[in-house]
Amino acid sequence: MSTKPGLSERSGEIGVSGTLVWYYYICPRQVWLIAHQLTPDAEDDNLAIGRFIGEMSYAREKKELAVGYSKMDVYHIANGELVVGEVKKSSKYRHSARMQLAFYLKELHSRGIPARGELRFPKEKKREDVVLDEKTLEELERVEREILRIVYLPQPPPPSKNRYCKKCAYAEFCWS
Repeated sequence: MSTKPGLSERSGEIGVSGTLVWYYYICPRQVWLIAHQLTPDAEDDNLAIGRFIGEMSYAREKKELAVGYSKMDVYHIANGELVVGEVKKSSKYRHSARMQLAFYLKELHSRGIPARGELRFPKEKKREDVVLDEKTLEELERVEREILRIVYLPQPPPPSKNRYCKKCAYAEFCWS
C-alpha cells in the first residue's frame, strides 16, 4: 500500500491520509490536487522551511512511522506507551494539525495499537497532547466522507480565496 496521500499505486484506489485531513481544514482544492498527485511548487519557501524543521528537530527520536496511507513525523515509547508526534512550523494551523494527528491515532487504534499524540511546534518550543475522543472520532468520520467526495470529483473545486492563499505553494496554479 502506498503511503502517499491519494491514489494507491497498485489499485488506483484513493485512500484518506493524514495529509488530506490536514489540507481539508485549509482548502478543499488542495485536497483534490494532492490526492491526484499534482505536486505544489517544490521551490516554495514555506515547504522548504517545513521540511528543514522536520528533518532537524527531535534528532533523538525515530522518524516517519508509516501506517496505511499516512506517515507520522516522529514516534517513541514512553512508559510502555506509543507516542506519535506531528511536527509543524507554527501553531497557526493548530486545528488542522490536531485533526491530522487525531486521524493518525484513529488509524493506529483501528489496528489495535493504543497510542497518544503530541503536536510539536519546535520554533515556538511548544507541545500539546492530542487524544482521540468520541466527538473527534465522529468529526473524523464525517471529514473522511467529505474528503472522498472531493477527491472523486472529475475536476478540482474552483479556487476560493481564504486567509491561507497568500503563503500557499499552489497559489500560482490557482491564481495565474
